[in-house]
Amino acid sequence: MKKLSERVELVSGSPQFRLTESFDEQAPLYYFYSQTDLSDDLVGMVSPDNDNKQIRTRDKVNTLHAGDVVFSLTSGTASMVRKVHENYLYTQNYVRLDPENHIDSKYLVYLLNENKTIRKQLMIGLQGSQVLKYTLRQLKELKMPKLPSIEKQKNIGEVYFKQLRLHALRNRVAESEKVILLKRLEEATYDE
Repeated sequence: MKKLSERVELVSGSPQFRLTESFDEQAPLYYFYSQTDLSDDLVGMVSPDNDNKQIRTRDKVNTLHAGDVVFSLTSGTASMVRKVHENYLYTQNYVRLDPENHIDSKYLVYLLNENKTIRKQLMIGLQGSQVLKYTLRQLKELKMPKLPSIEKQKNIGEVYFKQLRLHALRNRVAESEKVILLKRLEEATYDE
């Protein structure tokens, strides 16, 4: 079994505490990639109340591009960056994964999030830890299962992302229906 680091290049995010903020209006402005952004990217939606932190800096920073695979060291979740989060700065809480040509990005996200063997390896690494946070080293050492053909990977990755989006849409509809029902019940209470 090959390790993840043998199949994927891992690039850590910019250390947030080392960034020097610039008050020069000409300095580049960056939005910080957040856990909400990662969750939104996973289901193909945008949270209405997401208020990203931002910084102006002339420091060299690591940014994300549409199609990048990103892994959160705090939640242990992977996602694929969408166009809406293009050029967002990612901090040391995230790792960008650049897979080899014969690994489909969406399939890699599926593997990291859903494969029982990988999930078990990640959970074992957390045991005995005071702060529940994954490490870059732990990610590099993950033993990867045998990969199916690239065509099969693409199919699995597509179905996985479509299923996540469908689930999120159904949840949004159910939440909207609940709000409407509660509003009607409230109105019915005061109709007398």
